[in-house]
Amino acid sequence: MELNILTICYLIASVTFILGLKMLSNPASARKGNLVAAAGMTIAIVATIFLYEENGVKLANYGWIFAGIAIGGIVGTLAAKKVKMTAMPEMVSMFNGMGGACAALISIIEFGHIEDISAEPAGKLIIILAGLIIGSVSFAGSMVAWGKLSGKFKDIAFGGQHLVNIALLLATLGVAVWMAVSTPASSHTIIYIILALALLYGIMFVLPIGGADMPVVISLLNSFTGVAAACGGFLYDNKVMLTGGILVGAAGTLLTILMCNAMNRSLTNVLIGSFGGGTKAAGPAGTKQQGTVKEITLSDTAVVMSYASKVFIVPGYGLAVAQAQHVCHELEKLLESKGVDVKYAIHPVAGRMPGHMNVLLAEADVPYDKLLEMEVANEEFNTTDVVLILGANDVVNPAAKTDPSSPIYGMPILDVELAKNVIVNKRSMKPGYAGIENDLFFRPKTNMLFGDAKKVLQDLVSEIKSL
Repeated sequence: MELNILTICYLIASVTFILGLKMLSNPASARKGNLVAAAGMTIAIVATIFLYEENGVKLANYGWIFAGIAIGGIVGTLAAKKVKMTAMPEMVSMFNGMGGACAALISIIEFGHIEDISAEPAGKLIIILAGLIIGSVSFAGSMVAWGKLSGKFKDIAFGGQHLVNIALLLATLGVAVWMAVSTPASSHTIIYIILALALLYGIMFVLPIGGADMPVVISLLNSFTGVAAACGGFLYDNKVMLTGGILVGAAGTLLTILMCNAMNRSLTNVLIGSFGGGTKAAGPAGTKQQGTVKEITLSDTAVVMSYASKVFIVPGYGLAVAQAQHVCHELEKLLESKGVDVKYAIHPVAGRMPGHMNVLLAEADVPYDKLLEMEVANEEFNTTDVVLILGANDVVNPAAKTDPSSPIYGMPILDVELAKNVIVNKRSMKPGYAGIENDLFFRPKTNMLFGDAKKVLQDLVSEIKSL
């Protein structure tokens, strides 16, 4: 009877995962989707603790189990409440890494339960090794991604690094295959050698990748964690763990493909090309061969935007750094009260992770129907009076279309230069995440509005109100 109840609980949880993932595809239902999936996970955890049994024996050590849940719950809640929007990508990377570490630990623990490796089915051993390798790579890679996103690690690239990485990967897989085929007596030592090789590969795999490729790397590592978790589901014959892992792995893979398409790059090119890593900025601040930048005053900006018919706002990482999403929404409402049509143009890889700008603006209660994807926004720029760029850089750089020598060449961008007026708010002329100069800043229709995004927008709101 209890087994039937457990099966029903797992079925309910699996359905909630699928429904939650479906809801996440729409910003309007994303929050509810998170809650639905979380409720399903709660059901699965409680059911496993009290109803799961193997060979007639139920789980014990409830004190340790609930202590672990309490500690993890408290740490996770505090981290989620205190994290700033600018640090959200780092937190996602860290939490994803923890998932990979858990999957790797499951493989190590289950391997430790094997008394005679030669008597075990080959399939079980393969799943253990796959979970160990994929989980370890996801953990190590996610920790490096966390360090790079938080500014603790720099891009590290050297001649022949990709050959070293390939050699490490082949060595890891080679030792694993040899172990699965020959079942050596010293297998417990070899399992830790595989662990060390996988961790080292995960570090070396992410180290040279930098710049605007980090959203792709985060998505890819997320899919790794899902696949590793699915391996744990196979080991325990746990349907809900298997379903959750497959969903995460599939969703992460599809998102990785979408991110690559948004940058017009193949996944191989991302992983081997080290896009954005080690690229140096061109020229001193404010000067370049094509001329100098033009500045615009707050009062002029207020006049131009107040008397415009259509205004597009392009958010970027600078908006998140300044925590200016709420005052940006205030500006939007103020302009609309004056009869201005205000919309937001969202590039798929703006920010530091997929959907970063959507989450940022959703926090400020910006209506979802005002957030236009790149393809839709590009069709409207030629009828737009003013484009206000807030901290975005690489995603509006015309070099992606005009300069074959640029590391972002071929990446689809927001065609903001088609608008009548382009106003760029930045703290300085410092290059964007890809480390290259932005040709847009020197175009005839572009004017620079320097300063912290929050302070500039607050002053801009005051100027418009005084008109």
